[in-house]
Amino acid sequence: MAQTDKKFFENLTGAGKAIAVLTSGGDAQGMNAAVRAVVRMGIYVGAKVYFVHEGYQGMVDGGDNIKEATWESVSSMLQMGGTVIGSARCKDFRTREGRLKAAHNLVQRGITNLCVIGGDGSLTGANLFREEWSGLLAELVQQGLIDEEASQKYSALHIVGMVGSIDNDFCGTDMTIGTDSALHRIIEVVDAIMTTAQSHQRTFVLEVMGRHCGYLALVSALACGADWVLIPEMPPEDGWEEKMCQKLSAKRAGMKRLNIIIVAEGAIDRNNKAITSEHVKNLVVQRLGFDTRVTILGHVQRGGTPSAFDRILASRMGVEAVLALLETTANTAACVVSLCGNQSVRLPLMECVQMTQEVQKAMDGKRFEEAVRLRGRSFENNLKTYKLLAHRKPESELPHSNFNVAVLNVGAPAAGMNAAVRSAVRVGISEGHKMFAVSDGFEGFYKGQIKEIKWADVGGWTGQGGSLLGTKRTLPAKHIDKIAEQMRKYNINALLMIGGFEAILGIMELLAARGTYEELCVPMVMVPATVSNNVPGSDLSIGADTALNAITDTCDRIKQSASGTKRRVFIIETMGGYCGYLASVGGLAAGADAAYIFEEPFDIRDLQSNVEHLTEKMKTGIQRGLVLRNENSNENYTTDFIYQLYSEEGRGVFDCRKNVLGHMQQGGAPSPFDRNFGTKIAAKAMQWITKKLNESYRKGMKDNKDSACLLGMRRRAMVFQPVVQLKDETDFVHRIPKEQWWLKLRPLMKILAKYKTSYDISDSGQLEHVVLRRPKESEAMAAI
Repeated sequence: MAQTDKKFFENLTGAGKAIAVLTSGGDAQGMNAAVRAVVRMGIYVGAKVYFVHEGYQGMVDGGDNIKEATWESVSSMLQMGGTVIGSARCKDFRTREGRLKAAHNLVQRGITNLCVIGGDGSLTGANLFREEWSGLLAELVQQGLIDEEASQKYSALHIVGMVGSIDNDFCGTDMTIGTDSALHRIIEVVDAIMTTAQSHQRTFVLEVMGRHCGYLALVSALACGADWVLIPEMPPEDGWEEKMCQKLSAKRAGMKRLNIIIVAEGAIDRNNKAITSEHVKNLVVQRLGFDTRVTILGHVQRGGTPSAFDRILASRMGVEAVLALLETTANTAACVVSLCGNQSVRLPLMECVQMTQEVQKAMDGKRFEEAVRLRGRSFENNLKTYKLLAHRKPESELPHSNFNVAVLNVGAPAAGMNAAVRSAVRVGISEGHKMFAVSDGFEGFYKGQIKEIKWADVGGWTGQGGSLLGTKRTLPAKHIDKIAEQMRKYNINALLMIGGFEAILGIMELLAARGTYEELCVPMVMVPATVSNNVPGSDLSIGADTALNAITDTCDRIKQSASGTKRRVFIIETMGGYCGYLASVGGLAAGADAAYIFEEPFDIRDLQSNVEHLTEKMKTGIQRGLVLRNENSNENYTTDFIYQLYSEEGRGVFDCRKNVLGHMQQGGAPSPFDRNFGTKIAAKAMQWITKKLNESYRKGMKDNKDSACLLGMRRRAMVFQPVVQLKDETDFVHRIPKEQWWLKLRPLMKILAKYKTSYDISDSGQLEHVVLRRPKESEAMAAI
């Protein structure tokens, strides 16, 4: 985009505008982060912002329920679950009389911009309110409650919605606020239950929320490798009871000590009859005699602190919502700000609501395939991947390819690597290949630490942290002859590497040696896995989400340690090498005041102005400050230096503490996002390998640059990119991509911490339409 076409938000002003923010319907973790972002962004652009307490009920009742918000009134709100401003189901707002009262309460305060955070019911209500607005004002004028001038001045109501719902049941958005946190709660419970189930050889039936939507059940089944899952969109075939019991007993016969069955609360059979968790338990007990227990998770899923993903999602959406309100005109349709892939988008609210209602109609009409398709790309992919990995076909039904495929981990361990290996192995076996596992990366490769790996060998791997195969940073160049020899010995026809920056260097070295060693003329694909998220060609890496959650949780605890004491600033050092992803995005999720990174050079004047900014902030009554520093952000301005500088300059106003987070960012069980991402990306990589093997095995592969690729997430899609093309995009000295998407998020952190900054909003603002994709034959490959 040419410089002149760029759009900066400094040119937008909220002066003279009033924005009200409310949360409605069921609560969801992350709603507070969205409220905080709306309030701060609104105040930042010069608008007045009001809280509406208790959802629509507060709008109808008026009085103290509608209060002006201040910058300080939303501090320390980011890490709180639920909604601080309250939410209530409201019968009054469903009547015209109730909406008339609400309109009167808004006009009295000059509010004509409404930001609604809730589910599809709340958003539909808001849209009706907008459509009736001019009629309601006319009625108020008629009753003498407002004058004609006010009716003219406030003649249009603008509405922007954000979807807050743990069920992820809203069409048009990949993730709703609260879904990721609910998955965290479910996975914590499943991981805990697995240990007790293992001890007693038990079967557990877990009931998760989702009255009309099976997303939570499906993704948690994918993320923990559950044996069976029951969801409303895709009821099991008739006779499923027998199939399920056969599968459970086969698992036990294969020495597995536990079974996990996940049931969505809205699960139904093909005749729309409910399938309850109790019914599933009775089936297992009566038919198999297994010791079986039911655990209903209930409202635990709604509770607790929001995950890093939900905080970032809600903060991005909140800022986008204010931008959307500033840009609306009288004719703009009500819109929803939403996430598609890694990008925020604006969609017409009623298009999304209508498509969401279509899903229910399809389910009621027993058109289940259509219901799954209407749920969207992400849901469809999850279902296909689950079916692929959970149910092993009998040997007789498997194709036989005569190809051998090796899988290895390269570089430092990252949470989610094991989920990726499990997925690759099982998809490979399903496609008829013989799968080989290489221990300890390229070092194990040249030493011959290679053995065949079977379907059952990777059972239970999804939730394990670190790298079970073992991983090393060794690069292949010095041992290329021995690696070629091992490839010949085991007849390896394709390679799948799961790792970080070393993996990309490794694949480049193997590629360079193709001219000398024919054995290396095979399809090779790399899947990015590193906590640093510094791999060129991909916006995200497996392991980065788990690391962000570790940073966010620790920052929450550290900030809390200072509550009730005097004013204090914490200086926290994060990992990442030269890549500032963890410091920047972690800073946004933890509500940091500053994050020092290598990509954005800083000098002593910046440090000075940050100290002054914190000093001012402390004088307004805020107790705690948080400053993050990436480990390699500057060789002279070390964490110790910054700590000493802040301590000295802040003397008398605040004291300082420092903390180096270290390897705790690399450890721990993988987050639901990393399990799911690792599973889906590795399955897609494996399908690509099959396609390449069937197409042109070794024919012209020496010069075929497309046969060595990196599979990465780019904006809205998973993309295979020849490794050769990535050379120009990479800064090899500092081991980072030359362009990094997340740098665009840095101004958000600064705005939310009250710094004057420039913010490029050229990407936002286009209202898009909800598109329903028709299935094509060729989409089986693209399904994952």
